[in-house]
Parts: sequence; C-alpha cells; structure tokens
Amino acid sequence: MAELKILKFPDRRLRLKAQPVAAAGGRLRRLADDMLETMYAAGGVGLAATQVNVQQRLLVMDVSPERESPQCLVNPEIVDAEGEVVSEEGCLSVPEFTAGISRAERVTVRGRTVDMEPVELELEGLAAICVQHEIDHLNGKLFIDYLSPLKRRMLRKRLEKSERAGRPEAAEL
Repeated sequence: MAELKILKFPDRRLRLKAQPVAAAGGRLRRLADDMLETMYAAGGVGLAATQVNVQQRLLVMDVSPERESPQCLVNPEIVDAEGEVVSEEGCLSVPEFTAGISRAERVTVRGRTVDMEPVELELEGLAAICVQHEIDHLNGKLFIDYLSPLKRRMLRKRLEKSERAGRPEAAEL
C-alpha cells in the first residue's frame, strides 16, 4: 500500500466530476487500499478518489471509534434522505478549517463494493454526514460551498497567505 497526495483547496482538480467505475479489478482494490491508508495517516474519517486526483466514483470511510470498520463504496448515490442536522465539518482538502454545515440526518446510499457487488446502506449520524460529504467531492463540490461567498473568499485568502508563508494556518469561520 502507498500513501497518496491529497489535493488542497483551491486546487481546480477538486472541482472535477468523477466518472463511474466500470469494472472491478486489482487496480480498483489497490486504489481503495491506498486511499484508506492515506485517510488513516491524515487523521480523516472519509476520502473521495477526487481528493487524490483520481476522477472515479470511489470513496472510503471509517467512522468507527477504534478505526477498525473501513468501508469502500463504488459509484455511490443517495437514494433517500431524512431529517436535518447541523454539525461541525472539516476536510482533508481544506486543512485546519471547520464550519457548521447542514446535512440530512439519515440517508440511504446505493452503490457497489470494490468487487462490484451491489450494496445498500442506511446510515445516520456521523456516517450519514461523512458519506454526503464524500459524495459531494465526487460531484466536484466542497463543504465550503455551503458557506457564504464572503466566507469562502476570506478562507481562500487566508489559505493562500499561509501557503506563501510555508506553514498551515488554522482557520475557523
């Protein structure tokens, strides 16, 4: 397995819409394993293939407290959503920044395993929030898109200034 480079906002490749995965195979399984390793190493709970510059509809996540329940979803889609919850979200592609985001409290997701077996999951709580966040990535959307344009501009300037200075800077709006 290998740790992959995570793209950081404002990288334009984060805005690309991922293409459906057509078939299972060793490359897909290796990518999922590498994405899990990358996610764990970065301290995240989810990662979409677009975040590692692979424009395919694959996401990985593990919201378990002991980090022993990894899930991989190929070609995921939300088929039902209920309720609403506002929670503090962060993102491996937008380092050191969190914001309160409104999402569905419960979702039903259909997709496939890395072996291309059909799967349907009913998720709630952090798992529901995570899968919505990662599917947004596959659609070229970031959680900061839910913020006002002014807050996004402020964040962009802060991150660009921090990058020029060669250090990550904590940001909270």
